[in-house]
Formats: sequence, C-alpha cells, structure tokens
Amino acid sequence: MITTIVARVFLVGFFALLVPTYVSAQDRRPQSVLVLDQSNLRGPFYYQLSSGLREVFDVDGRITVYGENLDLTRFGDAAYEESLKRHLNEKYRDRQIGVIVANGVGTFEHTLRWREELWPGIPIVFAMLEATQLAKLGQVANVTGVAIRNSLADAIKTARAVVPALDTIVLVGDSWDRQSLFRHWGEEIPTATSGLKVIDLVGQKMPEILKRVAELPERSAIVYSGVFSDGAGTYYPPATAMRLIADEANCPIVVGAEPLLAAGAIGGYSLIAKEIGTAAGRLALRVLNGEQAGDIPPVTHESKPLFNWKQMQRWNVSESSLPQQSEIRFREPNLLEQYRWQTMAVAAAILIQAGLIMFLLHERHLRHSAEVESHKRMTELAHVNRQATTGELSSSIAHELNQPLGSILTNAETAELILKSDQPDLEEIREILADIKRDDQRAGEVIRRLRNFLKRTPFETRDVDLNEVMGEAFRFLSVQASARNVALYLQTAPGALRIKGDPIQLQQVILNLVVNAMDAMASIPYGRTVIGRTEWNGGSSVMISISDSGPGIPADKLAQVFDPFFTTKDQGMGIGLSIARTIILAHKGQIWAENQSGGGAAFHFSLPLVA
Repeated sequence: MITTIVARVFLVGFFALLVPTYVSAQDRRPQSVLVLDQSNLRGPFYYQLSSGLREVFDVDGRITVYGENLDLTRFGDAAYEESLKRHLNEKYRDRQIGVIVANGVGTFEHTLRWREELWPGIPIVFAMLEATQLAKLGQVANVTGVAIRNSLADAIKTARAVVPALDTIVLVGDSWDRQSLFRHWGEEIPTATSGLKVIDLVGQKMPEILKRVAELPERSAIVYSGVFSDGAGTYYPPATAMRLIADEANCPIVVGAEPLLAAGAIGGYSLIAKEIGTAAGRLALRVLNGEQAGDIPPVTHESKPLFNWKQMQRWNVSESSLPQQSEIRFREPNLLEQYRWQTMAVAAAILIQAGLIMFLLHERHLRHSAEVESHKRMTELAHVNRQATTGELSSSIAHELNQPLGSILTNAETAELILKSDQPDLEEIREILADIKRDDQRAGEVIRRLRNFLKRTPFETRDVDLNEVMGEAFRFLSVQASARNVALYLQTAPGALRIKGDPIQLQQVILNLVVNAMDAMASIPYGRTVIGRTEWNGGSSVMISISDSGPGIPADKLAQVFDPFFTTKDQGMGIGLSIARTIILAHKGQIWAENQSGGGAAFHFSLPLVA
C-alpha cells in the first residue's frame, strides 16, 4: 500500500514538472509574420511603411516575413475579393503564421472577414486605422495595432494658415470608399468646412481635375487626399498624380501624408509612414514573444505639421504664419546666401578682421583680468599658508630670539656689576657692549626675516639670485631643524643664478618642501637629513632639489601629492604642495616629486634663467 502511494506521488510530481514546458511550448507562437498591404509598394508611402516594419523584424533575425499586396486601390469587386481569398488559402495552407499585420483600413476589414476561414485564432496587428474608425469598430478579439489621428479639420487649419482670408476649399482625390488613409475625411466635410465654400472634385477624372485646379478662384486652397488613376485605365501612385496636379494648380495644396510633400504640396498635418510601420512592427514582435494581442492596447500615431520650403516661397507664405512646432523641409539658401563669398567678399573680410581684432582685444583684457585675479587669490592663499607655516615654526623662532635676548640680559647684568666696582674695567665693559650689540643684531635679523616672510605683498617679479633665496630660507629654518634633530645641508651652484621671480613666494616654496621633509622623517629615530641643492645644467634653466632620508612617498600616491587637500599627515590641510605648484607654474617653471633609489623622497623644481 505504501509503495503504491509513493508511486502515485512520484507520477504526479513528474507530470507537474512537464506542465510548464508544455504550456510554454503552447504559448510560443510561430516566428513568422504575414504582412498584407492595401496598395503596392511602388508608392512611397507604403514603401516607407514596409521599410519601418522590416527594420524591426530584421533586428531579431529569426523571423520569417511573408508579404502580399492586395492592391485594393485598383481592384475591389466581390469576384476579386473571392479570388484573393482562394489565392491566400492555397498559398499559405502549409505555413504556420504567428501574426498578421494588416496595413490599411480596407486590408484590415478583409482580414477580419477572412480570419475564421483562413487563419483561425491568428492575432492581427492593424496599421493606419483612423482613431474614430477604431472607436466605431469596438472591441475585437485578439486584435491590436496602430491607429492614426489625421483629421480634415487639421487640413483646413493648415489651409487657413497658408492662405490669408481663406474663402474656398477644393477637395481632390479618388472616391472616399477607395481611400485608405483619408476615408474618414468624407464624413467630416460638413463640420470641418463650416463657413467655407467647397468645390468637390473627389472621384473626378484626371483631365477634369487638371482643368479645374488651374481656374480656381482667389483665396482658395486644395486639400488633396490621393488620386490613384486618371479614370481611363491608367493607374499610378498618389505622389505621381500629386505632381501632375501641382504643376497646374493656381493655389497651395494641403496634404496629410509625408511622401506627398516632395511632390509639390505646401504641407500640412502629415502621417509619417516609417514611424507607423515601426510602431506596428514592435506590436507584432510583442505578440510573437508571447503576449496576447487583445491584452495590448492600440497605440495612436499623431500627424505632425510638415511644410515644403519651396512651395512656401512659391505661394509667399511666411514661416511665422505656420502652426507651432512645424518642421520645414527642403529649405534652400537664398541668392545672397548662395553667393555671399562673391558678392560680399571684401566687406566680409573687413568685418571679420575687425571682429577678430575686437575679439582678441576682449580676450586679452579678460585674460589679463583673470591673471590679475588669479595672482591676487594665489597671493592671499600663499599668505595664509605662510602664516600657518610660521605657526608651526613659532617655538623654534621663540627659541632663536630667546638666545640673543638672554645673552643681552646676562651681559647687561655683568656690566652693571662691573660698574659698581671701585675700579671698573672699561675694556671689559667695551667687550660686553660689543656682545650686546652683536646679540641685538642677531635678534633683529630673526625679526626681519620673520617680518619679510609674513609680509602681505602682491605677486611681483624682479631679478633675484636663487642661491640667496635658498640661503635665506635655510637660515630661517636652521633653528627648527636643530630642534627636530635634523641635519640641514645646502649645496649651491657656483656663481649667481639670476632668475625673474618673487623672492618671498619662492622662499615659501622652499620652506614648504623642507618642512614637509622634516615632517616625513618624524618617525625616524636618527639619521634625519635634508639636503638642498641648486644646479645649473648649462642650459636656460636652473633646477632646485630638496631631498630627505625619510621613508619616501608610496608609489600609488606619487601622482597625487600636488593635488589640493591631499595629505598624509593627521593634522595637515593638504594645501602646502598645491600652493608650491601654483607658485612655480606662475613663475613659468615645473615641479615634480620622485623617490630616490637609496631611500627617501626628492622634490625638484626648475625655473628659467634671466636671458
């Protein structure tokens, strides 16, 4: 009994695993599309529509596309319809169709009538069914598609825009029941043309149309839907008929389809066939991928105001009179624009030259102002940095001042005691006074260097000896180095190294580099050394180096050391090296850092010598 129950449970579980696979196979539709076109593809509209469809299907690469042209604009009786149905039944009886795309209202109506007999259960995607026609149709099972919105009222609106004080509307086209895109216009005539005179040439033969459009009254506009034949057995695409009519018409022609624009129409709210085809293709692709057509709401393609620049010129239509967001095509340059280089060469050259000079002067002024402002900001930031550096060195500076001041006090007290004796030794008094004078000068020199370093002066360059600048900076730092147990060495090139620069700011660069070097060696118990060098390589520049015996710069941080606010110190602001780089660049020099092969870091900067 237990064995039987286990076997049943096993079978139920096995079939349960098979069900999703079966359902998935059922839901997956055949990857094939049957495209039914209402008119042949010689016409530009249906060609562009088909192009938009196929571009969508070609992206997938696995979809088989079948195509049939029903040619309903030229053939339409019951016998022809019956022959079409037999042909399609015979041709596709052994083909599995995943979805049918019906282009045109007539094609869609035929497809709906034939579906139960020829393609039972096959979903339909329609294209170019007018929105009001779709509303009248109501809910149809397993159908979705692209509706169009292109009303006769929009065509009349365009006519009023291109013909001031419009009085007469002339309707030109095949009979409304043979129309695909504009069949619904026939129903809109009473309301859309209210207040206007109407000349109805719909369904007339081509010779009659050509005669009438050449003799239309003033303040008229033609609304063209599409003529497919001359009425005597010759058939052609509506764009071809459009050219014939445009050559004879004595007023602008308003259209509702993009391809007719190039055939001589002035424009109008137009349907763009390729966009309709692309939208229908995407809906068909969703159906092929498993969605139910009835669950996909139809999309609506809105017509867009398109206009022909050449026809606007012909009928003297201003761009300002067109509807908002109008797109103008085929725009051509006027005579002056075409031959500008010939007719205005001399004047243009003078104007361009004058404009260029003015521009350069303006740019020079802006650049000078920017440089002045930049130097001002750099000077302010450098001054702040000098104050911060002085704060770090304050204890050493105080120590350096205390030594001569303490010596002065001791010597003064000694002299006072000698003078109280019965026979004061004047020679010793003279020596004491000399010591006091020397110590006073020493303290004064410390204060002078400090005042010069903290002085807030604008950025000014003058001829200076770089060896003197280096010597001054190293003397200023000597006490700080001694307090930190750092050996400070300066090796200067022989002779004067004359450069053009700001000595205070150059000293600041050197102080920043030396103080950074001393900070980097803080964790080293002994052997702390900073070496400064000035070198002339015989060329037009001089190089200054500050090297230390510290741990060096991490390789992954070497490129960042001059970036603003980058620092490896716990209390550092990260602006010292950035300011140093800014100062060197302002002196037309270069600065860089590297790790020495024997250990420690080295900072170098080069400056041009005075010519």
